[in-house]
Amino acid sequence: MRIDLHCHSTASDGTDTPAELVRNAAAAGLDVVALTDHDTTRGHAEALAAVPAGLTLVTGAELSCRVDGVSMHMLAYLFDPEEPALLAERELVRDDRVPRAKSMIAKLNELGVPVTWEQVSRIAGNGSVGRPHVASALVELGVVPTVSDAFTADWLADGGRAFVEKHETDPFEAIRLIKGAGGVAVFAHPAAAKRGRTVPEPRIAEMAAAGLDGLEVDHMDHDADARTRLRGLAAELGLLVTGSSDYHGSRKTVALGEYTTDPEVYGEITRRATGAFPVPGAGGA
Repeated sequence: MRIDLHCHSTASDGTDTPAELVRNAAAAGLDVVALTDHDTTRGHAEALAAVPAGLTLVTGAELSCRVDGVSMHMLAYLFDPEEPALLAERELVRDDRVPRAKSMIAKLNELGVPVTWEQVSRIAGNGSVGRPHVASALVELGVVPTVSDAFTADWLADGGRAFVEKHETDPFEAIRLIKGAGGVAVFAHPAAAKRGRTVPEPRIAEMAAAGLDGLEVDHMDHDADARTRLRGLAAELGLLVTGSSDYHGSRKTVALGEYTTDPEVYGEITRRATGAFPVPGAGGA
């Protein structure tokens, strides 16, 4: 089995619609794919209606978190999307995205970059607006060559010249909410140092004690040393080890299925989840 548990659609900052994502996942030879858009489940219905035969869809979301001043992401799998407490927190995070984007645009304007809200809004479409959309606007304007080049101290990286903080959930609260909604919690790309500061291992140990289920180890932003270190940490803390592409369509160079999760780990995730269940495709719409 080929299992990719971290993918994005146009419901957040990917470039494939949810329906295109599941069709492309099947075409890429995947057996299981997870839709984990940022702080939203808005793409689930479209994806579920389009899952091709031979592919199984795992519903989820990637929650924006912050601890000790460090931004981090928590992957939530197979939770009940209507559970009130987790739904309210997702809405709180999502509702802060528009004023945050507008504040980043204002900072960029002060730096002489003629980006506009209309441009960023067009790029985001119906998705939850975020830094990647602002970054894409910088690419369109020729300010930077790629989206990744916008995530530097000069521009949009944490603490960068045009960076603006947003509401982010405490990860311990996120774990509690995910568990309360019957879901499974996995710390996304925990050693992605090029994105900014990373969470120290003692804090990860505290999260494990609080109910964290796993660490996303095999990821494009982790080099071989980081993966070895994270595997050792996961073994020490009794955490599951996942692998995922973090696919964003054309917004990133990584391909669907470039990194995958072991079938036994996937099986354990499905055993632990009680809020929702994987959906096998019946041919799609």
